[in-house]
Amino acid sequence: MKNQMIEQTENYVRNELGEDATGHDWFHVDRVRRNALHICKEETAGNPFIIEMAALLHDISDEKLNESCEKGEEKLESFLQTLPLTDNDKRHIKQIIATISFKGGQTTTLSTIEAKIVQDADRLDAIGAIGIARAFAYGGKKGQSIYDPSISVRNEMTVEEYRKGKSTSVHHFYEKLLKLKDLLNTDTARKMAESRQQMMVTFLGQFYQEWDGQV
Repeated sequence: MKNQMIEQTENYVRNELGEDATGHDWFHVDRVRRNALHICKEETAGNPFIIEMAALLHDISDEKLNESCEKGEEKLESFLQTLPLTDNDKRHIKQIIATISFKGGQTTTLSTIEAKIVQDADRLDAIGAIGIARAFAYGGKKGQSIYDPSISVRNEMTVEEYRKGKSTSVHHFYEKLLKLKDLLNTDTARKMAESRQQMMVTFLGQFYQEWDGQV
């Protein structure tokens, strides 16, 4: 039964996000799922089924990908109703999805190890080489500049400012991506993040040299 639910969920997510061009496509979801299951195994913690389901569905209700937060939540709830999940499992999956987002650095307490693992897996895919690619894909889709040195880095933001304020793709590294390594919850994820963090630092160093015409 669990395998059937996972397969049904895979098909649903492929259909909903398969053509996404902001870095939140099926391949992102699948990487998050695989990272989450790897962390779960290495940490010997958490319910693998809940972790896999939450990882697969974590972007379905995302406000960035829907008309509104409410519309996204309705979409997630409608799909969950089609699955033979227990009420507890359904609540747990929704709770994970509702609490793992960065949202401008607003602190949210995660009450379960499953939420911590899925959050770590999602954040790992936002850094490193793939994180760099996703940052520029999302910035381009949103109409942001690659870089503008006249714009200041925003250190503290409301969710509204984070979503809609003026920024650039390079600024996004300082406003979010470079912060994620220190916000990870598990030892496994922190180890996985080390080379990814260095990749971003190296990229930015090269970027500024080329921007200034030094290389």
